[in-house]
Amino acid sequence: MNHCLLEVEVLEAPQVRYTQDNQTPVAEMAVQIEGLRPDDPPGQLKVVGWGNLAQDLQNRVQVGQRFVLEGRLRMNTVTRQDGVKEKRAEFTLARLHPLSPGTGGAPSSAAEPARSPAPLPP
Repeated sequence: MNHCLLEVEVLEAPQVRYTQDNQTPVAEMAVQIEGLRPDDPPGQLKVVGWGNLAQDLQNRVQVGQRFVLEGRLRMNTVTRQDGVKEKRAEFTLARLHPLSPGTGGAPSSAAEPARSPAPLPP
């Protein structure tokens, strides 16, 4: 089973597009993940939300907000402009939990109150 929890900061506001076949909304945004060690640089990741979640992302998520994301992580092979193929991680969002108050009632795909995640055991 592929289920991930990530603590992130939003780098780019969500942008919504629509599929050609049935006009399903799809939102994409860039987030930043802190490195594992203090000297590790932060990583960036593309996050994708579908359907009603996509519209909620566009309406409620802003640059600089911090969230815990729940969803699935996968690797895509993309071709850069110079023709080189590379692998990039993409996160498909299932739920979104704000980390601090004042995030504007960030969306969640479940009908449960947003809450901070429990700390992981050492």
